[in-house]
Amino acid sequence: MEQIIANGLYLGAQYALIALGLTLIFSLMNVLNFAHGQMYVFGGFVTYTVVVQLGLPFVVGLFASALVLAIMGAAIEKFLFAPVIRRSKRDESTMLLAAGIAFFLDAVILLAFGEKQRGVPKIVNGVFNWDMRIIMPYDRILIGVLAILLIVVFIGFMNYSRTGRAMRALAQDKMAAQLMGVNVARYSMIGFALGAMLAGLVGGLLVTITGVNLGMGGPTSVKAFLMIMIGGAGVISGAIAGGFILGMMESVGLTVLSAYGDITYLVIFATLMVFLAVRPQGLMGKPWG
Repeated sequence: MEQIIANGLYLGAQYALIALGLTLIFSLMNVLNFAHGQMYVFGGFVTYTVVVQLGLPFVVGLFASALVLAIMGAAIEKFLFAPVIRRSKRDESTMLLAAGIAFFLDAVILLAFGEKQRGVPKIVNGVFNWDMRIIMPYDRILIGVLAILLIVVFIGFMNYSRTGRAMRALAQDKMAAQLMGVNVARYSMIGFALGAMLAGLVGGLLVTITGVNLGMGGPTSVKAFLMIMIGGAGVISGAIAGGFILGMMESVGLTVLSAYGDITYLVIFATLMVFLAVRPQGLMGKPWG
C-alpha cells in the first residue's frame, strides 16, 4: 500500500504540472490546446540537446526548455490564435488550428531530433528503501519534489503577483476585466506562454526518467485532457486534483490489474465516462461554466 501511494504521488505531481498549463490556456482563451503534449516533448528534447549534446549542466537545460517553450507559446498565441479568435466566431476554428499546430510540431520534432528515444543521464544515483515498504530511486523523488515546488510557485504567482491576479480576473470575467483596464491581448499571450513553459518544464524534468520520443505527444495530451475533465475545465485547483487522482488511479491500476494485462487505462476511461455522466462539469467545475 505504501508503495502504491508513493508511486501515485510521484505520478500525480508531474501530471498536475502538465494539466496546469493546459487549464490555464483554456481558462484564459477558451482554447483546447491539442498541441500541449507536443510542447512537452519539445521541452524534453531541448533539455536533451543542452545537456547531452552541448555538455551543459541539467539546470541550464531545464532553464533552456522553459525559455524556448515560453517564447514558442507567446509566438503561437500572438501570430496564430489571436488573429483566428479575432476574426472567427466559431469555436471549431481554434480547435482545428490547435490540431494543425500539433501536427506541425510533430513534423518539426521529427526533422530536428529524429524519431529515436532520447534521454539524459541520471542526475542523482541511488535508491531509497524504507524497510522494503517503499522503494524508489532518488532521482524520481527529486523530480517529484521539484514538480510539487513548481506547483506551489505557480499557485503563489497566480495569487499574489499583479500578472497572476490580472489573469485570474480575465479567466473569471473577460468583459469586466477589460473594463477595469486589463489588457486582454497582453495577458492572453502571457498566459499561453506560461502554459507552454509549464509543459516544457515537465518535459525537461522527465527526460531524465522516461526519456522522450516523437510518439509521446499524443498520449500526453490525452492524459492532460483526462485530468482537466476530472477536476473541471478551466479550474486550477481542479487541474491539480485531477492530476493527483489520475496518478493514484494509474498507480493502483498498474499494481492491482497487472495480472490481467494492460487494461489499466481501459478501466480508467470506463470509470471516467461513468463519472462524467453523473457530473459532467468535473469535481470543481460549475454547471454554468
